[in-house]
Amino acid sequence: MEYVISDTHFFHEQLLGVDQFAPRPYQTVEEMDKVMVEAWNARVKENDTVYHLGDIAVNYQNHQPERVANEQIATLLSQLNGHLVLIKGNHDRRSLFKYLATHNPILGKRAKYEFHDIGKLIKYDHHQLYLTHYPMMMGIAPKIINLHGHIHHYMVPTTTNLNVGVDAPELDYLTPRPPFGTPLSLPEVMEMMAKKVAVVNQSNGMV
Repeated sequence: MEYVISDTHFFHEQLLGVDQFAPRPYQTVEEMDKVMVEAWNARVKENDTVYHLGDIAVNYQNHQPERVANEQIATLLSQLNGHLVLIKGNHDRRSLFKYLATHNPILGKRAKYEFHDIGKLIKYDHHQLYLTHYPMMMGIAPKIINLHGHIHHYMVPTTTNLNVGVDAPELDYLTPRPPFGTPLSLPEVMEMMAKKVAVVNQSNGMV
């Protein structure tokens, strides 16, 4: 199975609490991270693939050495099931990707981590899914859907973009809404997109 997720922001103390940008009603980062790890592993199996669309973790605000921060992130990621295809977000340091590349265990016949700076294009259900951290303006592209993160609790009001971050408002299109930190299956992505298209078209007076 293949899944997508974005903006986990493991270790990010500044996101704790309730605000309009990225509400995370947890008392500690340990509690927040535990919730996300458990939600991830409840769904993802060892041989599955998860496309992580950036902003994996933010743990350098206390000015600890990069090596220590990278080791901390690697230890947490080692707890997550599956193969991780990592697309660089604005909070992801290049040194982290280099560290993971040199500490990249083999699961079965594949490495646990794969890395992309800008994005990755995959195909599913007669569509092309362009996976990026930042939302992209695709123009007239009826068979291309941009899956992205970055904007947390906000939504791009178009029929070609879908926010798949853990804070995304589009998650409300799923019933029930998945537990916080759950990677989304590609069938769920298409369900969310179909419902978003209907809502956007209605608001634009097209139906």
